[in-house]
Amino acid sequence: MPSDIVLIGPMRAGKSTLARLLAERLAVPRVSLDALRPRYYAEIGYDQDLADALERRDGFRALYRYWKPFEVHAVERALAEHRGCVFDFGAGHSVYEDDALFARAARALAPYDNVVLLLPSPDPDESVAILRRRGGGLVSDGTDFCAHFVRHRSNRDLAKHVVHTRGRTPEQTRDDLLERLARGPGGAPDGAGRA
Repeated sequence: MPSDIVLIGPMRAGKSTLARLLAERLAVPRVSLDALRPRYYAEIGYDQDLADALERRDGFRALYRYWKPFEVHAVERALAEHRGCVFDFGAGHSVYEDDALFARAARALAPYDNVVLLLPSPDPDESVAILRRRGGGLVSDGTDFCAHFVRHRSNRDLAKHVVHTRGRTPEQTRDDLLERLARGPGGAPDGAGRA
């Protein structure tokens, strides 16, 4: 059985669905960072009233910026607190514009061999189009967050595997990913195993 699996990627990429399927197949817990968000954020002073006011006044982009230190804290805490499980990160938990926050996320994820970036397609434009059709479109203050999460370097820099899901059922993606991870590092020829 592979060690812990960490799923990262943009909104509507299928992280939650795949995490559930993997956890069921492997008979291990599933840990959703979005579900743990309130507890971990509160540990370092998250202020929901301030968050709501920022979003009302300045839009989602302001809320997104406010979330970043809380998101990296949640990553650190979840990875420290849970073992032998499948993690699914919220879209923002693996995207950092601030180099210091990115470095913290990278340090937390460094020991994990199975950090998997889920994208619909190897073509970023096609991935964005597919995710928008799934309802993953959000634009605020000139930022298209669907495109931002697909194209941002953080996801690719943190990932140790990239899985493309276009044309595959969630179950096929699960099985292909488990086969790939079972082969271990270098178990697939270049380009192979990218579902």
